[in-house]
Amino acid sequence: MWRASVLTIFPEMFPGALGMSLAGKALAAGATWSLDVVDIRAHATDKHRTVDDTPAGGGPGMVMKPDVLARALDAASPPDDTRPRLLMSPRGTPLTQARAATLARGPGAVILCGRFEGVDERIIEARNFSEVSIGDYVLSGGEVAAFVLIDACVRLLPGVMGQMASADEESFSQGLLEYPQYTRPAEIGGIGVPDVLLSGHHEAIRLWRRKQALRSTYLRRPDLLKDRMFTREDQQLLDELMSEGLLMAPTSRREEG
Repeated sequence: MWRASVLTIFPEMFPGALGMSLAGKALAAGATWSLDVVDIRAHATDKHRTVDDTPAGGGPGMVMKPDVLARALDAASPPDDTRPRLLMSPRGTPLTQARAATLARGPGAVILCGRFEGVDERIIEARNFSEVSIGDYVLSGGEVAAFVLIDACVRLLPGVMGQMASADEESFSQGLLEYPQYTRPAEIGGIGVPDVLLSGHHEAIRLWRRKQALRSTYLRRPDLLKDRMFTREDQQLLDELMSEGLLMAPTSRREEG
């Protein structure tokens, strides 16, 4: 059982989107993953349930109080809990497909959703939180980011997705963006499905998809190809794209296997 515990001042936001579609069905079944939500305000000690205070040294905004967060964490995660503790933060290390896969293979995660100007640094250090970012932008709070992280992990759990083979071909699973997808009707608005996809030739289809994945990655996310060791097949496909005029700049030749 993969278990997610979320610490938030807005517990009513959960499960939200996580209660829908495949993740929601798996959550309702209760055999694959579970979700616990801890209301941080419930662990404040004053009548106003205060969870924040002014920043030391001055400055705008408010900072989440470490004593309240410590009590909330103790309620969510006992001392023998081996799950990683994650703080959703724009200054964190990026959430990648590889990281989601690593988390999905573990027992779950304890996720702290920050608000205001952030979280007192002492709770991060003392309770061994790793900061995780879903992108180079700032959200109103960590809840939306927690949705993203949990969904990225849960969909990789055995039995959640209908066909695990499809996960192996998705964007980033092999370090490339996914190839274009088509379905019926065979033609719409004068644009048809590529002939190769209707040919029934499995090897030709595989090569076409690989070639399109390389092209999409080269044009949209060239950073993913930096220092990549291309197989001979991939380099040949890139050369074909160059000769066809579909790539406008040379690609460094790196081969493996």
